[in-house]
Amino acid sequence: MEKIKKVMEKILTKEVILYIVFGLLTTVINLGSFYVFHNLWQWNENLSNLIAIILAVLVAYITNKDLVFHSEAKTVKEKLQEFFKFILGRAFTMIVEFLGGFLLFQVPIPEMISKAFITIVVIILNFFISKFFAFNKKG
Repeated sequence: MEKIKKVMEKILTKEVILYIVFGLLTTVINLGSFYVFHNLWQWNENLSNLIAIILAVLVAYITNKDLVFHSEAKTVKEKLQEFFKFILGRAFTMIVEFLGGFLLFQVPIPEMISKAFITIVVIILNFFISKFFAFNKKG
């Protein structure tokens, strides 16, 4: 039992907990804005989805940059590099998610289980891409 506790303490750092909390917030913003745009304002579902995704990614960028990984970028150039690395990382994991779904939806596993598995993989990848690629601290 003590070993499990030590492993959990190493995994559930303040950074990971904040990443999870702001990830949930980002998900709420994605779903909530889609609902408002499509169901309340009667916008086209594809346009609503696109805007909801953009809003969610921007919120994820801002919260990850400032509150989770504490960006050290100072100059406009450094900030733009971080932003594009973050977007590049999200584009990569979107491809991973799409291809993972394409492959897993071919095997005899319920689609929601496949989707949940892929989503967990993508969340973990996004964490490490943000930590070690997009918001990599100097020194």
